[in-house]
Amino acid sequence: MTMTLMPILMQFLVVALGLVIGSFLNVVIYRLPRDESVVKPGSHCPHCNSSVKWYQNIPLFSYLFLGGKCANCKAPISWRYPIVEFLTAVLFWLSYKGLAPDLFSILSQIRIWIFISICVAVAFIDYDHRIIPDELSLGGWAIGALTAYWDFRYGMVHLLVASVCGFGFFFLFALIYEKFTGRVGLGGGDIKFMGTIGIFLGGGGIWASLIFSSIIGSVVGIGMAVYQKRKGGGPASVLRASLPYGPFLVCGALIELFFEVSRWIGL
Repeated sequence: MTMTLMPILMQFLVVALGLVIGSFLNVVIYRLPRDESVVKPGSHCPHCNSSVKWYQNIPLFSYLFLGGKCANCKAPISWRYPIVEFLTAVLFWLSYKGLAPDLFSILSQIRIWIFISICVAVAFIDYDHRIIPDELSLGGWAIGALTAYWDFRYGMVHLLVASVCGFGFFFLFALIYEKFTGRVGLGGGDIKFMGTIGIFLGGGGIWASLIFSSIIGSVVGIGMAVYQKRKGGGPASVLRASLPYGPFLVCGALIELFFEVSRWIGL
């Protein structure tokens, strides 16, 4: 009976961990682009500045219990907060394959959760502010390099070489593209994030992420261009539409993380 319940209990704990990390990511997403500390002060309402009590800050459930409003001033709480918490919990749960009772398996799983957390923060920050903070890209690369030994798919040397080469290639590509077109292709944050993807997903992961992000970005961009054209204003071409590329890179990276597409397409 106990052995039967253990896997269910572990999955419950994984979901709970995802909700807690998602709650912290909300703080990161809001404060990091504003150069504010993610530690102090504690959670507070951005409208009335009142402190959020611990029982009002339970991930997902507090939002539902409070009806999506501040307990003090009744100002609406953005739907973004429960979405980020729920999304993080789901991604943590989907990536959990069970833990063998050894240090390598545990650290390998934690490494995956760290990458997922970075991806969630990058997607929402880039969507809001059109930037990918160095704390996430370069900081993420540093964490990935320090934990590369515990990657369950590639060796540490492969990951280090892939990340450096991936960063270097796209840096040169961006320089050449801008020189000949006069337009910025990949931004600096995107290029650095390519290195982060490489240190977590390897060389094949970089290319798979680029391919899928380009496909998804093109579909979304064309859809936006058509919509704007039908409205009678805005850019009529996807080439002129302004879209943050970070969320699409994240989508491509997560597709590679969960399905290992690079393996079955020979990248």
